Amino acid sequence: MPNFSLNDDVFIRAAEKFPTPFHLYDEAGIRSTARALNAAFSWCPDYQEYFAVKALPNPAILKIFKDEGCGLDCSSECELLLAEMSGFRGQDIMFSANAMPPEEFDHAMALGAIVNLDDISDIDILAAHGGIPETVCVRYNPGGDFTLGNAIMGSPGDSKYGWTKEQIAVGLKRLKEMGAKRFGLHAFLASCTTDNSYYPKLAGILFDLGAEMEKECGLPLAFVNLSGGIGIPYRPGEPAADIQGIGEGVRKEYERVFGDPTNGRVAIKSELGRYMTGPHGWLVTRAIHEKKIHKDYIGVDACAANLMRPAMYGAYHHIHVCGKRDYPADHVYDVTGCLCENNDKFAWDRPLPEIQMGDLLVIHDTGAHGFAMGYQYNGRLRSAEVLYTAEGDFRLIRRAETPQDYFTTLV
Repeated sequence: MPNFSLNDDVFIRAAEKFPTPFHLYDEAGIRSTARALNAAFSWCPDYQEYFAVKALPNPAILKIFKDEGCGLDCSSECELLLAEMSGFRGQDIMFSANAMPPEEFDHAMALGAIVNLDDISDIDILAAHGGIPETVCVRYNPGGDFTLGNAIMGSPGDSKYGWTKEQIAVGLKRLKEMGAKRFGLHAFLASCTTDNSYYPKLAGILFDLGAEMEKECGLPLAFVNLSGGIGIPYRPGEPAADIQGIGEGVRKEYERVFGDPTNGRVAIKSELGRYMTGPHGWLVTRAIHEKKIHKDYIGVDACAANLMRPAMYGAYHHIHVCGKRDYPADHVYDVTGCLCENNDKFAWDRPLPEIQMGDLLVIHDTGAHGFAMGYQYNGRLRSAEVLYTAEGDFRLIRRAETPQDYFTTLV
């Protein structure tokens, strides 16, 4: 089900304080999810979640995760800077390389971050930009299709990420010669799945591969990074992932390969983004225009510059009208923004209660890859971000852009 944990009174009070559109995040919900995840993997003494900064890059949010014992997954210079300004250093940062400017390794190494190499050629780049650390991670790509049961969940063979198994064997031996003392394994084989068997199956693959590489290369396996991929239910009625059951499934695979997890033999890490914050964010917008031609359209004061996912992927986001949750959904609308692009829509043929101009619409599950994917096409500006605090107050954590911001970089 969509996350209805906030009453309409919260959205209405927020809209009285801040002009729409804005993204609203629920601090209590984010903390609750982080604690549930940590509890699900508490059987592993050295488990740590590394929140994917790309999902919601705001220091106020990152500091919440620091409070909850999480690290950060970064993949750019600016994300490293965000991590640094939010108080993260050392092994609390995972830096995942991906065809990035070589000098970005310098900053990661200066912070003492764990570096996750995306390609065997990154060995030489890292050696020239900070040197080979004692612990280094490599990203695995098994190729082909990744299946759960009879369903294809992803196609690693078409993915730009990761090393082949043969490259890992060669690369780890070389890393050992260059001073590495231990290694980690990382893989991302499915995206946004609520199938509870995904993490356990991925864990089994990486545990088996890690044990094999230890014997072949003479380096001990320090950790397995299960990356992200656990999704959220965007549509009403879709099942949510059972994080406790997922953790238990990973535990069974761990015991199969490494025995008692309390021995601290191999640590486990994850890099969840969408699962951590997605359901705890909403785009709050107001109906400002109605158009009736071949279809009925409701125009709102937000657009794809504030939430790109529907326009880019055709993604579904649940929408409700404040004060009308219990009204019959007896009108069918396309809910649109104001960009000069026909895909600038938040919903197509969506049954909703009758909408009056000025009604407050709440677009659900925008807490990950919502604001973060914003842009300035058509000169439309990115919105504010507001935190609904655990104490029940509202805190502006990013102001809305102004025309001056738009022109600042012009020479």
